[in-house]
Amino acid sequence: MTAPRPTALSFQIGARTLMAVERSLVRVPVSLDEAREGRLPVLPPLPDAAHGYVVTSLPEERLDAMVYASGRMIGFVRQRYTRYHADLTGSFDGYLAALSGNARQGVRRKAKKVAQASGGTLDVRRFRTADELAAFHEIARGIARRTYQEKLLGEALPDAPEFVRYMLAKAAADEVRAWLLYVGETPAAYLYCPAQGDTLIYEFVGHDPAFNELSPGAVLQMEAFRDLFEEGRFARFDFTEGEGQHKRQYSTGGVPCLDLLLLRPTVANRVTTAALGGFNRAVAGGKALVEAAGAAKLARKLRRG
Repeated sequence: MTAPRPTALSFQIGARTLMAVERSLVRVPVSLDEAREGRLPVLPPLPDAAHGYVVTSLPEERLDAMVYASGRMIGFVRQRYTRYHADLTGSFDGYLAALSGNARQGVRRKAKKVAQASGGTLDVRRFRTADELAAFHEIARGIARRTYQEKLLGEALPDAPEFVRYMLAKAAADEVRAWLLYVGETPAAYLYCPAQGDTLIYEFVGHDPAFNELSPGAVLQMEAFRDLFEEGRFARFDFTEGEGQHKRQYSTGGVPCLDLLLLRPTVANRVTTAALGGFNRAVAGGKALVEAAGAAKLARKLRRG
């Protein structure tokens, strides 16, 4: 049985949280293949102490069907986004040609800057076997400790022994790929991607902030794609949940998705979701009025909170 996790339902304006109501929810992720095919996930049994589920990457068009399949629990849309992915079945040159002109120029410009800082060539190192991944993890953790993902979000490459065991087991089964980018002799960026069938998943990425001006993460992403096209082992690269400029730029397709809360139909949950829905509509309406009035600076402040 999947253990429920505390989840904050936040009353938020931009980045500022005014208040939050905590609920204990079981996470039910939808895979990229399920999202592309419009399949509904199977909800596991709900523990007595849990308030409900959070279904991530549910295809937008399946919202009503998911609520119905839950036994008509309270459905509340937490966020909407595109689940971006890249097709790896062609050639790398063909992939680059399909990108926008701005994206292609940006890729070349950033790669040239990193190469110049590294003595004229790109130094990208690939990791695949269990022994290689053990070496990768030690070096990547040195980068991860300096990243905002670890300092602010706690979402950098993990250091826990159970993660290392899982990583090595995946490597032994040929179900993980990883890369490091060096600038000179210094490790500057890492990318760690486990596999699910013929899909490679964008799981952990980070770069040393000392190299921010060189955009090492973007350069490493493109070099990883070059490797993957040459290898021909995987059909897709899954950029996972959430938006991001690099995901839009480097993807070849996407599925409109949402994260859906399914809550037990209690009075407390009905009051909470009604209040949060009304608050979110008021914030969105206020932002629309400000933008319609042409007050761009004030609108940006509202987004930032």
